[in-house]
Amino acid sequence: MRRRAACAVVALLAVAACTAPEDEKSGGGAPEPGTLRVLASSELADMKPVLDRIHEDTGITVKPTYMGTLAAVDLLAKGGADRSFDALWLSSNDCLRLRPDAARRVVSETPVMSSPVAIGVKPATVTELGWNPDDVTWSQVEKAVADGKLTYGMTDPARSNSGFSTLISVASGLSGAQSALTDADVRKATPRLREFFAGQKLTSGSSGWLATAYRRRGTVDALFNYESVLEGVKGLTVIRPRDGVVTADYPLSSLATGSADTRQTVRRLAEALRTPAVQREITRQTHRRPVVASVPPAPGLDTSRRRELPFPGSSSVADRLLDSYENELRRPSRTVYVLDTSGSMGGDRLGRLKKALTDLTGDFRDREEVTLMPFGSKVKSVRTHVVRPEDPETGLDGIREDTRGLTADGDTAIYTSLEKAYGHLGSDGDTFTSIVLMTDGENTTGAGPREFDGFYRRLPARQREIPVFPILFGDSDRSELQHIADLTGGRLFDARKGSLDGAFEEIRGYQ
Repeated sequence: MRRRAACAVVALLAVAACTAPEDEKSGGGAPEPGTLRVLASSELADMKPVLDRIHEDTGITVKPTYMGTLAAVDLLAKGGADRSFDALWLSSNDCLRLRPDAARRVVSETPVMSSPVAIGVKPATVTELGWNPDDVTWSQVEKAVADGKLTYGMTDPARSNSGFSTLISVASGLSGAQSALTDADVRKATPRLREFFAGQKLTSGSSGWLATAYRRRGTVDALFNYESVLEGVKGLTVIRPRDGVVTADYPLSSLATGSADTRQTVRRLAEALRTPAVQREITRQTHRRPVVASVPPAPGLDTSRRRELPFPGSSSVADRLLDSYENELRRPSRTVYVLDTSGSMGGDRLGRLKKALTDLTGDFRDREEVTLMPFGSKVKSVRTHVVRPEDPETGLDGIREDTRGLTADGDTAIYTSLEKAYGHLGSDGDTFTSIVLMTDGENTTGAGPREFDGFYRRLPARQREIPVFPILFGDSDRSELQHIADLTGGRLFDARKGSLDGAFEEIRGYQ
């Protein structure tokens, strides 16, 4: 089994640049007086109105670059944030503390707000299960899943702190751990965890996209996410299991590489965020909880006490838990990579594609099914490989060999190739199923957008749940690919200014 280090997913700064709007790309360059370049968890994009107010009150300008929490920790540990950022603002520093190479780069941290992991459940499901929302335990949730009465979505624990915090909460609850999880607790809980994760039908690389996917599909009974995110999803009963959850405390942290003046500006920002007036605005606008005792939580937030579960005390326990989830517990992934190998992809572009795919093989999970579908004027070949736990290298070597054999020629039949991908996948299989489309140009032959729209809408309901994740590359048309993502419930990734490797890696959180 291939080991994956918890809190240490492979990520580059370019990953964030794949999807961040222009005004959010702040890494690099010299710091400006009164301006903080902040590496921030992606869900903190909703803090913009609060930061605008603080700018008016204090003159401090925050220039954020948004990234998944675990990817940001990895970037920090590798020194990638040393000269590009002045401060760190993550959902939690728990993962950071498990990595000495990251922890030593932070010299202060001030909690700003909090949000526990919670379960958002359809009211009809709560009624059917006979649950009292104030008295639900993780064991009750597991029983509902085992009985086939509860399906759910959660984020990928390898990339999202909400997903990893959920994984810790579930493992702690089902193992009966009385303190921080140990290896023995993980082993004890594994049979029940395997049963529990059979109910996961929706995955995501970010908390916000998970909520969006739920609103679009509505095919699961519940979501595991931050309470603040769930409060913004209409029609869910928010439950915090009484045997405990992990809570995000959103600490603002100074980086060791910052000057004394910069650290003072970080302190001023933290103080401004913790004033009663701003704390009231935070809880009202974001549904996160204030950390200042004199400020009550926004109306509707549960004020009863719940047990706070500790984060694992060692990286070995976190590694074991995440490795078990990725390769044993979660349902396997099934993905078709629809790859533009038309004539315009010749030379350096094809080389970049081959490198990105070859590098990606180090990230494929046990039991994963990978289909390569290169196309030009039509689909050139359809080659499927399975990463079998007893012999993963055979499947991975097959992917690498097919990647080396890619050649560039022909026109660009985007929509015809997508139709072929949907036909290949069908509607069978108990997997996380998706299509990745990489193209460097516009559609020039075969079916057009109208024909594809009609084709997609005629698909059986289950096939219409298969999202397409397009990657902008070279001279591809943003509006064309954005429409494909919107139509199918996927998400667009931009590798034109960032890294193609980074775009493929970021998509992994959604597979």
